[in-house]
Amino acid sequence: MVLKKLLSIIGAYKVYEKWLWYQVKNGEKLEHIAIILDGNRRWASENDLNPWLGHKKGAETVEQLLGWCDKLGVKFVTLYTFSTENFRRSQQEIEEIMKIAEEKFRKLLTDERIHRNKVHVKVIGRLNLLPKSLQELIAVVEKTTANYDKQFLNFAFAYGGRAEIVDAAKMIAEKVKEGELGLDDVNESTFEKYLYTSHMTKQDPDLIIRTSGEERLSGFLLWQSAYSELCFLDVYWPDFRFIDLLRAIRTFQKRKRRYGT
Repeated sequence: MVLKKLLSIIGAYKVYEKWLWYQVKNGEKLEHIAIILDGNRRWASENDLNPWLGHKKGAETVEQLLGWCDKLGVKFVTLYTFSTENFRRSQQEIEEIMKIAEEKFRKLLTDERIHRNKVHVKVIGRLNLLPKSLQELIAVVEKTTANYDKQFLNFAFAYGGRAEIVDAAKMIAEKVKEGELGLDDVNESTFEKYLYTSHMTKQDPDLIIRTSGEERLSGFLLWQSAYSELCFLDVYWPDFRFIDLLRAIRTFQKRKRRYGT
């Protein structure tokens, strides 16, 4: 009886997924999707698990997401995985998160999808705050994929939107001080060249998704999100499914984007 009910649920899910896919596949294409991966700890708590097991399950969801975005033809994906504020958490949780990150970044090196699809992997944030071994591994991953340009996968790790703007301002100030830039040369286009996302032709996300039901950006891509559409989903990140992504894209496609006009 239980098996029959489960099969029925799975069947209904597949039908709904196909229906959503039919709705979005011929609609406006998204170049850049950014996601705030929220709700890992609450998912763990509700399942009576240690917090880091929520992060581990969330990391597995990221692996699935890459396949979904590839299917949808999304060229740029930026994921908010760990903020500068997250360093305030318990030392044990931080250490476990860093172990998970190291495991997943190491796996990226041999992930055939990364090399087949020519995915440029970049970690954006204040990487100097991370453990040395993780910094070194990230450097290897970035170097290995540096010449790939068909898709871009960004992990915002040890990231803060205000920190990004401050870091960009400091670099520009240094250039002006050294005479490499004139004060009148500093404009929005100049500023964007010093942001963490400057390696991409499409820095601004078309759509920013946040899971867990929270409705705020929490410092994510503060500069780049000026005209991004926002979608807040009441699902914890570890439970995020393809239909949730399709629902968010359908919401995006139904909106009228005027860019202030």
